[in-house]
Amino acid sequence: MGLIGNIGLGLSALWLGVIMILPRLWDAVSDPLMGYISDNTRTRWGRRRPYVLIGGILVAISFTAMWWIPSAEAVEGFIKSEDSYKTFQLFFILGGLLFFFTSCTIFEIPHGALGMEMSTDPHERTRLFSAKSFLGNLFAMGTPWLLFLAGLKFFRGTGGTLVDGMQWLSLGIAVILIPLAIWWFFGTHEPGYKLTRNQKRSEFWKDMKQTAQNKTFVCLVLIIFTLAMGFNFVGLFSYYISIYYLFGGDQLAAGKLLGINGTVWALTSLFAVVPLNYISRRFGKKHTLLLAIALMCAAQLSKIVCYDPENPYLVVIPTMLLSVGMLMFFTLGSSMVGDICDEDDLNTGTRSEGSYYSVFWWFIKMGTAFASFVTGLLLTTTHFNEVQSQEAAKLYGGYEIILKDATIWATEGMPPEPETLKGKIELSLNNMFGDEKDLALRTTPEERLTIFNDQMSKTQAQSEKFTTVLENSYAEHVDDIAHLEHLKVTLAEIIESSRQLQERSASLVLTPDALKDAADTLLHDATALAQQSPSTLFMLRVIEIGLPLILCVFSILLTLRYPLTEKRCYEIKDALEARNKERLLAINQTDNESTL
Repeated sequence: MGLIGNIGLGLSALWLGVIMILPRLWDAVSDPLMGYISDNTRTRWGRRRPYVLIGGILVAISFTAMWWIPSAEAVEGFIKSEDSYKTFQLFFILGGLLFFFTSCTIFEIPHGALGMEMSTDPHERTRLFSAKSFLGNLFAMGTPWLLFLAGLKFFRGTGGTLVDGMQWLSLGIAVILIPLAIWWFFGTHEPGYKLTRNQKRSEFWKDMKQTAQNKTFVCLVLIIFTLAMGFNFVGLFSYYISIYYLFGGDQLAAGKLLGINGTVWALTSLFAVVPLNYISRRFGKKHTLLLAIALMCAAQLSKIVCYDPENPYLVVIPTMLLSVGMLMFFTLGSSMVGDICDEDDLNTGTRSEGSYYSVFWWFIKMGTAFASFVTGLLLTTTHFNEVQSQEAAKLYGGYEIILKDATIWATEGMPPEPETLKGKIELSLNNMFGDEKDLALRTTPEERLTIFNDQMSKTQAQSEKFTTVLENSYAEHVDDIAHLEHLKVTLAEIIESSRQLQERSASLVLTPDALKDAADTLLHDATALAQQSPSTLFMLRVIEIGLPLILCVFSILLTLRYPLTEKRCYEIKDALEARNKERLLAINQTDNESTL
């Protein structure tokens, strides 16, 4: 949302960062509250499973809803100015994110707690969370392709934006996700519910105090939080670097790389699950955690060489290193929270996985929220020009429509612009699935030229507006005036080429094939208008590489002080098994007496 809101809607990265904090602040209430509710729920289906169903369905609905931001035309009755509309967009996004994050909390907190209580063996628990990571990464292979898919004409339509693409793409995701949530509800079980169903309901603030006073837990949280914060600070920077540094502003080409990169990430994570379980058992969780951080440091250092516009696909090298490191790091983190819950159970006699898991993820989410603000702040310090990016995308969309019309004309003719809703729906369906030649044959050459010239005039007007935007950027980007002047010259050349093309087409001296070639050249030239300044691109790389490295060092120092050893974990396990045997015998005896 931060990326697409910035480059697709032209909203301020700083203000997007600010509103991304608020859902995480809401998590400060909803996460621990959901953990407490889950711990104290008693139903015929268990403590966790009902929320897996409800949360899964709500995630699907909320993810779809937050992309359907009303257009300026839809709200023009009560929003008059462009600034007011941008404010409206920010508030709409905020509302959608609050709905989405609440839905995620309802699902994820009970789901994670269920994973921790499925086994009492420390290393079997690691295997369980490795399996969760395996399946998560299997499906996550599709996530990085969202930007690429949203950029396809199939989803966004000709001349549409990434937001248009995400609207229709999210509907497809919801159709898949809702049946899966129902399946998960019926397919899972809670093996420890027999022990916990008779557990006395606790008090919320007492649970939170007990969690916060656990020194082992606090140490683990600081380890995870510090490193996660470092990478979250610059999480979006790799997208900006791919689009504007490696591919010079070409979003579609960058989207393909990001999709491939995400697939490589997920595949690497799948293979990394196997050595994780061996290394963790052989060397212990603490030393495996240190190895994971070392791999992430190596990944950051390799980016110095691998961020190469001449060989953009070199980025898969740091991607693989980061994928292995992060899979080990976060899988072990969740598993180690389970170990801490065992220690707490031994000391207090109660199972509170929901509370511990919620607080653990609350800190990580708060790091993400704080990172959203810092990301916007850091982008502002790099002088990234989101207004330029948005105007370049609009102009690119205009030339894309022209190229499409010219391509159709070069084959069979150009389709008319439908005036009725029915006609627009037919055209939309025809563009997606049908043969455009049928529509093309309905117009005469003169009508085609009229339509073409109208679109050229609209694009010329957009070009003039873009020129004004560049001139107004001089005051805010004083260090990039040479870059802005270069963009202005490039834009002037495109405007002049467009004017000449329009004159030649109007005088009927231009063949359809020549028109298509000229439109293709204009589209290619328009891509360069999204390019950011060299100083901005340099600062993006410095921050994206350096900041996580610094915080990795702090995380290593904290890991060296982690107190819960492998030996102590197994002592706790043996003590719990002995005590729980006695409890189960007492429960079975009570159940038998009740039956009699």
